[in-house]
Amino acid sequence: MGQCASKQPDSPTREDISQPQMPGGFQFPDESGHQQESQENGQEQQQQIKKTNIQDVIVSQAHFVQQNQGTVTHDYMILSPPLGKGAYGEVRKAIHKASGQLRAIKIIKINEVSQEDKQNLENEIDILRNLDHPNIIKIFEFYKDSNYYYIVSELCTGGELFDKIIEEKSFDEFKACNIIKQVLQAVNYCHSNKIVHRDLKPENLLYDNDTPSQTLKVIDFGTSRYYDPENKLTQRLGTPYYIAPEVLKKEYNEKCDIWSCGVILYILLCGYPPFASKVDSEILEKVKLGEYNFNKPEWRHVSQDAKNLINNMLQYNPQQRYSARQCLQDKWFTRYSNEPEVKLSELQQCLFNMKTFRSSQKLQEAAYMFLVNYVSTKEEKDQLLKTFKQLDTDGDGMLSQQELLNGYKKIMSAVKAEEEVKKIMDQVDKNKSGKIDYSEFVMATCNRQNMLSKEKLQMAFKMFDKDNNGSLTVDEIRKLFNSHIQDDEVIKDIIKEVDKNQDGQISFAEFRDMMLNLTGN
Repeated sequence: MGQCASKQPDSPTREDISQPQMPGGFQFPDESGHQQESQENGQEQQQQIKKTNIQDVIVSQAHFVQQNQGTVTHDYMILSPPLGKGAYGEVRKAIHKASGQLRAIKIIKINEVSQEDKQNLENEIDILRNLDHPNIIKIFEFYKDSNYYYIVSELCTGGELFDKIIEEKSFDEFKACNIIKQVLQAVNYCHSNKIVHRDLKPENLLYDNDTPSQTLKVIDFGTSRYYDPENKLTQRLGTPYYIAPEVLKKEYNEKCDIWSCGVILYILLCGYPPFASKVDSEILEKVKLGEYNFNKPEWRHVSQDAKNLINNMLQYNPQQRYSARQCLQDKWFTRYSNEPEVKLSELQQCLFNMKTFRSSQKLQEAAYMFLVNYVSTKEEKDQLLKTFKQLDTDGDGMLSQQELLNGYKKIMSAVKAEEEVKKIMDQVDKNKSGKIDYSEFVMATCNRQNMLSKEKLQMAFKMFDKDNNGSLTVDEIRKLFNSHIQDDEVIKDIIKEVDKNQDGQISFAEFRDMMLNLTGN
């Protein structure tokens, strides 16, 4: 979800082969239209499923990304001036009134968006709402009125990687490793979920802030799609410097993203692209040939390991090209990745919190995941992110049972670790994916005393209580679950788990007591 409002091309680096792609996503419910490819690929958690049993209800962070009714200014104070402007609209900084948090809102003019661009917009929302990775831009919600679409995302204030390259010219191998590793971890996660981006470039990589602990985020999923590994992709999409040769032939797979990452790594290490020209047609001819070298003076002090990795990422034959996982396992990352090891005491505290996490009620699960995703701060998540990435040894952005087991073996016996991990998978894997997603990890490992402060509980309750009457009703609980529970009896069962006075609604006191049960006090 770009925060530069679909910039107009100002150099060959920023010029797309296809028409400029708008950020895309989920089909707006008040209009009928083309069914998205992502829906065709069976994203069942976004379909309206009739639940008949409370145990069937799956809690997922994706449920919280939904179209809100009413005007965007009811929930947000939109600030001036714009962060960026483009052909279709602009991006503005905004303050979320209920939480006080800063966010970015992309404002898109409906009458200037083609049907194809609208479908890309819907596609991007549908894909991003299902992605849960610290190096991928997070969207929160979206609105639509008679004139505009409004897409709300996390605010990134650190600028584009493109601008960092212009400023620094090139990077040493340690810095380049830190940058491309974050990109490849996001790509590995996407490919693990059968999603191809198709337009990776420095302009689509944003830093969340400008501090030393900044995190890089992949944005602009308008050209992305779910793919079937058995079928080739055929649309010619991308940007000349970064496009893979097989995309030009209109017969390719997800490995086109690895080519783009290889080009980015090449640029990071020397300051210029491997296939260079001021004319797009000449760039594309060079890409078709796929010939590049390391002959210029800038490469004299670059390690052979780095060059070998680039060669494997820019293999002309996609079948011989590295996958994202193979890239991350390359020895260059072992040598140049300078991420500090998480202290044993911090690892112990994190894993202890996970081991003691227990949620027994569906509303409790949903409300707590909402707090983690919408109310917690970057500072509260930063240390957890370091631990998550250390445990995630294959870099796919999810923790498998084996990866958890490896972590717990560092602080307890193998027998005890196996016993604990089985319980943890049962308790923490809320969306039943078979792995622990990033939001699930944060939910289970964060400081629950801080997360469940009176201020945050009041904030969350206010956000759920849409009519401000001091109680959560059946309709408001359904809204929290993004209306994917159609059966009123299931909603009523969810309320009964918490409704001490049996009035069919949930007061703040009942909500607070339910949430504080998570602290074990």
